[in-house]
Amino acid sequence: MDMKNLKTFHLIVKYGSFIRAAEEMNYAQSTVTMQMQRLESELGVELLERGKTIALTEAGRLFYEQSLQIVNRLEQLQSNLADIQSGEAGHVRLGVTEPTASHRLPKLIGRFQSMFPKIKLSVDMGSSVNMSEQILKGELDFALCSAPDLTTGLYFEPLFDEKFVVLLPENHVLTGKSTLAPADFQGHRLLITSATCPYRRKLEMALKEAAVTPLDTMEIGGMTALQYYVEAGLGIALVPENGLSPVPAGTVARPMDVPIDMSIGLLSRGPESPLTVTASKVYQCLRQELGGIGHR
Repeated sequence: MDMKNLKTFHLIVKYGSFIRAAEEMNYAQSTVTMQMQRLESELGVELLERGKTIALTEAGRLFYEQSLQIVNRLEQLQSNLADIQSGEAGHVRLGVTEPTASHRLPKLIGRFQSMFPKIKLSVDMGSSVNMSEQILKGELDFALCSAPDLTTGLYFEPLFDEKFVVLLPENHVLTGKSTLAPADFQGHRLLITSATCPYRRKLEMALKEAAVTPLDTMEIGGMTALQYYVEAGLGIALVPENGLSPVPAGTVARPMDVPIDMSIGLLSRGPESPLTVTASKVYQCLRQELGGIGHR
C-alpha cells in the first residue's frame, strides 16, 4: 500500500474536499483523484461516496478509523528518524568511572537533557579496564575514564586531572601534619583499591619512587567505598579530592607534598570508527564542560 495514497485519503476526510486535499499536498486535483482510485482498487472497496458533498462509505469509515493510527505512527516515525539524522534524538551509551560518575556528571547531564530532551542517555559505571573492553565489543559508545593500556588501540583524549589527597580518621596521629609524604604511610594501614584499578597503580608507582615498601594494606574493591572505611577507623586512604564534598564527618583530608594526579578523559574507538551524530553531540558537550577543569 502506497503511504502517499493513504495520507491523501485522510486529508480528503479531514477537509471533506478533493480540492483542499490537493492544495495541502501540493498536487493537481487529478493526481488526488487518481490516488483515490488506486487505493480503492487495491482494497477492492469504495471508500468515499462522491456527490455534492463527500462522505465515507461503511467500508471507508472502518478503513479510516483503523488506518488513522498507522498514519500517525508513520508521521511520528518520520519525525523521529529526522531527529536521529540531525543528532536531536537517539540512544547514547556512556561509561564513566568514579568519582566522576557521582560528583561531576549528574548536573552536567541534567543541563544536557534540558537542551536535548529526545536524546536518551545510559550511564554505565565501572573500571577503565572493563570500559575499554565494552567499547571494543560495541557495548558502549565511549567512556569518561582514565587512560587505557596502549595495547587496546583505543583513542584517549585527556580532559582534566583528578587531584588526590590523603583521607584520615580525625584522631589519627598523621593529622598533626599539614602535608603528607609517601614515607609517612610507613607503619600505618593503607586502604587500597583492587589490583586492576589505575588509581592503585598510580599510588604504587609513587610509593615505589619513594622506596616505601612493604606496607600494611587492606584492599577495598571500590574507590567510593574508601571514605567509609576511613570513617570506621580502619586505615588511611588516598582518594580523589573531588569526591570529598564535603569531607566526611569524623575524617580529615591532607594534601600530598608531591601532588599525585590522575588524567581523566574521553575514551573511544577514534577517528577511524566515528561516533554517531547523536553520540558525537554528547562527546562534544563533555569535552566543552570538563576540558581543563583540573587547572581552573
